[in-house]
Amino acid sequence: MAFMTTDPADKPRNETEHERLDRQFVELLQGFRVAVTGVQVLFAFLLIVPFSTHYEKVDGVGTALFYIALFGAAFASICFIAPVFHHRILFQLGQKPLLIRRANLFGIIGALALMASMTAATTLVVESVSEEAGWTIATAAFLLALSGYVWFIQPYLTRLKASRPKRPGTT
Repeated sequence: MAFMTTDPADKPRNETEHERLDRQFVELLQGFRVAVTGVQVLFAFLLIVPFSTHYEKVDGVGTALFYIALFGAAFASICFIAPVFHHRILFQLGQKPLLIRRANLFGIIGALALMASMTAATTLVVESVSEEAGWTIATAAFLLALSGYVWFIQPYLTRLKASRPKRPGTT
């Protein structure tokens, strides 16, 4: 990737295994704090949609999009909050490596659910205000492609590139 640089923070640190695990866990939790706030705001708005005066006008496609958005936001919330409860229940049992692996997995699964929820919610709005099916389809395709690339494909490609052995004479 053209944007890839070597960050001095990525160089080996002078830290114990315990300090490294603590740092990694704190970094994961910080990421969850950012994500969970957005998910909970989206979830709260979705919870009040059925009580609005115009909800009865939502058609079959709109209802399906609403359910995808609602359950996706609920699922993402559960995934982003789960590591906190795992930590509380497994506290002082020496399970930090397991907690980090689980938190990472919950983060990835939660991001997939958030991607589905945001795409469905935005597509529902477009479907409600546009009479053109093309706009609805384009919205869903664009948001899935954008979030899929930015959240998953780009970091995966960077990970692949970083894991390749360096050839002599290259940086």
